[in-house]
Amino acid sequence: MRFRCGKTDAVTDLLIELEQFEKDALAAIKNAGDARELEAVRIEFLGAQRGRLKELQAGLGQVLRTAEKETKARLGSKFNEVKASVGAALEQRKRELERPAAVTGGLDVTLPGVAPELGRRHPLAQTILEFKDIIGRFGFTVAEGPEVEDEYHNFEALNIPHDHPARDPLDNFYLATAASAAGSGARLLRSQTSTVQIRVMEKTQPPVRVISVGRVYRPDAIDATHSCMFHQMEGLMVGQRVTMAELKTVLRLFARAYLGHDVHIRFRPSFFPFTEPSVEVDMSWDEPGKPWLEIGGAGMVDPNVLSAVGYDPDRVSGFAFGLGVERFSMRRYRIPDIRLFTSNDIRFLRQF
Repeated sequence: MRFRCGKTDAVTDLLIELEQFEKDALAAIKNAGDARELEAVRIEFLGAQRGRLKELQAGLGQVLRTAEKETKARLGSKFNEVKASVGAALEQRKRELERPAAVTGGLDVTLPGVAPELGRRHPLAQTILEFKDIIGRFGFTVAEGPEVEDEYHNFEALNIPHDHPARDPLDNFYLATAASAAGSGARLLRSQTSTVQIRVMEKTQPPVRVISVGRVYRPDAIDATHSCMFHQMEGLMVGQRVTMAELKTVLRLFARAYLGHDVHIRFRPSFFPFTEPSVEVDMSWDEPGKPWLEIGGAGMVDPNVLSAVGYDPDRVSGFAFGLGVERFSMRRYRIPDIRLFTSNDIRFLRQF
């Protein structure tokens, strides 16, 4: 390395050499692809015998012999700064090369992997899918309908007259709309999925064998077995010589298929405007103090309902049933409180 004769020129040349040395060294360190290449870079720039920094140090010594005090401090500081910068870059690159491809887009791919947790269906969604599969084996098809209904399909077509207490605003979720305010017909959240059966019968001639599964809404007091929003599966079968015996058989075989063992089904006399005769359906419950669990209502389709959709009640008959999806799921999985289904408690949901 050669410096020009003048003191000022020699100092300038040395500063330029130091900057070029730092630039070349940092570029070589960055381009080193493995530990061998990095070691070659270290020897070339910082080698104790013939490294480029060693040559610069010799030149620095020549300049410092005749340099003024301030110049000596300036040159010494720059030399130490460059040496530290290159040394730090070497150490950093060494750590990077010791863990190949360690940092990609800010992600350390050398860390132990974390297996992604797979999602799963909500227990009610699982129950509904099983319901559809089981009842499909009995020849029933699935139909869907709107959750926001008009009064005709929710009440009148189901033989529920205007003065019936089931239509009380305190027992339903009516929607405040411009149409209802004008008196042209109220709309409400459906209180049963029987509305879908009416819509199917309006468009289909017997025989009919259909189910509808979905949410229904009633302003019930919320407790361990009741909710203001729950799920129902409504079944309908209409044809010639359909009887209560077939209704009970379908319900028993359905419950046995879902629960995996035979069950006892009990009918208790009841009243529903859209069925006659009507029954409450109970299922055996083998826990102490809970011998029976009410799972829904059922009965033979009222002749007035058949007439409302254009069927001849003298030629066809049918049965209908409505089952609580939550009740069946609670029975199968021993769930003590219906509110757990909507609690969003991950500890509960992970069990399914």
